[in-house]
Amino acid sequence: MNIQNLSLEAIAQQFGAPLYVYDTAKMQEKLTLLRESFAGVPLKIKYAMKALNNISVLRFFKNQGTGADCVSIQEVQLALHAGFLPQEIIFTPNCVSFGEIQEAVQLGVVINIDSISMLEQFGHTYGSSVPCCVRLNPHLVGGGNSKIQVGHIDSKFGISVLQTRHLHRVIQTNKIHVNGLHVHTGSDILQPEVFLQGAEIIFDIAKDFPDLQFIDFGSGFKVGYKEGDVTTDIAELGKKMTTAFQEFCQSYGRELEIWFEPGKFLVSEAGYLLVRVNVVKQTPASVFVGVDSGLNHLIRPMLYDAYHEIVNISNPEGAQRIYSVVGYICETDTLGSDRKLNEVREGDILAIKNAGAYGFTMASQYNARFRPAEVLVHAGKAHLIRKHETMEDILRNQVEVQI
Repeated sequence: MNIQNLSLEAIAQQFGAPLYVYDTAKMQEKLTLLRESFAGVPLKIKYAMKALNNISVLRFFKNQGTGADCVSIQEVQLALHAGFLPQEIIFTPNCVSFGEIQEAVQLGVVINIDSISMLEQFGHTYGSSVPCCVRLNPHLVGGGNSKIQVGHIDSKFGISVLQTRHLHRVIQTNKIHVNGLHVHTGSDILQPEVFLQGAEIIFDIAKDFPDLQFIDFGSGFKVGYKEGDVTTDIAELGKKMTTAFQEFCQSYGRELEIWFEPGKFLVSEAGYLLVRVNVVKQTPASVFVGVDSGLNHLIRPMLYDAYHEIVNISNPEGAQRIYSVVGYICETDTLGSDRKLNEVREGDILAIKNAGAYGFTMASQYNARFRPAEVLVHAGKAHLIRKHETMEDILRNQVEVQI
């Protein structure tokens, strides 16, 4: 298995396992598809850096002309460090202190507010002097995995569309300058119709916001995790959304920008987690492949019941057998159950696919295990962009006391 003509197994031998590897060519392919699909409207892409926030990856996207979508003040600081200009960054936090909002205002980024309470504090403090975006909850469910849907009526995200009357009272009383509206219904949305339903709800509300500069539709595009997976048809979505957005802008009286915040869509398929087989263990019920990784490095299978294809890249021609791939953590940390893999031997390297999004960023030091290194493959070369952790990293912020 290769990335840009480089062998993944050779990369693992060079940099050691476990190892995250990312392919910039795949990221570029996804960016190009999105831009071509929305060529008929003023599109701005804000990379959702919570998916993968390594500085080198951020700089790659900056150089490709995207902005950044941040959900914490620390992500804002990372984006600025990577070279994004403040006006290229949208800050969309949830359930944070007002102090974090104030810090973001001082840094000059675009502020996106998702609760009436926070909007009131914002208005009391800034009035019309600092513009803001408002995140709305459309009460739509996009299908797919219910664990990653955030647009339903019981979601903690966004201001309910049923609260628009109260929302306008707060805005008018405090003379708040609202320059954008935002909606995001979650991940793994298959049907363009779900985006269009959300768009129609926002378009109807947007009529009463005269100073808008943009409408941000978040993301949630479904990517493929295994052969035959149904994915979001980006070209079809672009065609339908372009028509709907152009019609809205005509009725609104002027052209607005359309924003999207793809994260998983841009980096999921670009990433691989390479792990080494520690042991092949037979029991009366199963054959377990125990690897030098686990939920401490890739928690999505346990947290979201997510499927990640696993390939034995050390023995691609071996006879296929059924295995369950498990980690070395003292928990049930199954990475893949009952998988048909080419015969696995102790010492083999396995590649776990779709590991670019919410892999390293959700990794931990559980069981005092080290987090893995990261490698970026760009222009046919493999670059180390994060070192393997050591015991020094485990101990760095601990304060020893005599007891």
